[in-house]
Amino acid sequence: MLLYVALEKEMFAAKGLDVELIAPSNPNDPPKLVAAGRTDIAVSYQHQHQVQVDQGLPLTRIATLIATPLNCLVVLADGKVRSIADLKGKTIGYSVGGFENTLLQVMLAKEGLSLNDVTLVNVNFSLSPALLAGQVDAVIGAFRNFELNQMAIEKRPGKAFFVEEYGVPIYDELILVAKNTATANPRLRRFVDALEEGVQFTINHPEESWQLFVGHGRENLDDALNRLAWRDTLPRFALRPGALDKNRYTRFAAFLQKQGMIQTVPPLATWAIELP
Repeated sequence: MLLYVALEKEMFAAKGLDVELIAPSNPNDPPKLVAAGRTDIAVSYQHQHQVQVDQGLPLTRIATLIATPLNCLVVLADGKVRSIADLKGKTIGYSVGGFENTLLQVMLAKEGLSLNDVTLVNVNFSLSPALLAGQVDAVIGAFRNFELNQMAIEKRPGKAFFVEEYGVPIYDELILVAKNTATANPRLRRFVDALEEGVQFTINHPEESWQLFVGHGRENLDDALNRLAWRDTLPRFALRPGALDKNRYTRFAAFLQKQGMIQTVPPLATWAIELP
């Protein structure tokens, strides 16, 4: 979203940058393309970045797009699940294993439960449809700015349990990564500066920014769901994209290590920086 606003307002061009935004066919590919030197910057997730660094990919976080978690566990607002404890013996849908299972495991532990107390079902990316159809009692990995709005449109509102309120350290949802050997390139700093201008413009002019986002070949995004998602995403944009909260990153890395998602935590400066 922000990237398109900055592009359409020619904020990148004003800093001497010729930026092309490419939507990948596989959301896991962009960081790998950066590591291979085929693109300059990629959108990633903080947890994905940490795992890929642990796997040896030469990547560094250079900016933040969404500065709060979006992940949550969702149930029907009028259903029988009123608390995490009520999930015992219930069926929970998920889209992608690994991180989502880790989130669920930690949330269940807060109520003395474990993954053995629930049944997990892979519903692919049909989280809210599976919940609305009664195929599952809850879903993990739902985005609070999307699935909740999707359910509201269907007049079957959901209730969210936010991961950061159930034992998961606060983290950045969406970040930008570059190749380790490229972080001294002054073009990256100019890119982040333009992005910050885009954030400020978006916060100050949300409706105009929305029109910029859905224009120029993206008109098919202009629907009720995306409008609601836009509204709920606005307060979660990082107002200072280039700023790095070192404590947040080291704390979350230690969390992933404790949960067995990564083996080691390298020195922070090797995988997350604030560009000079």
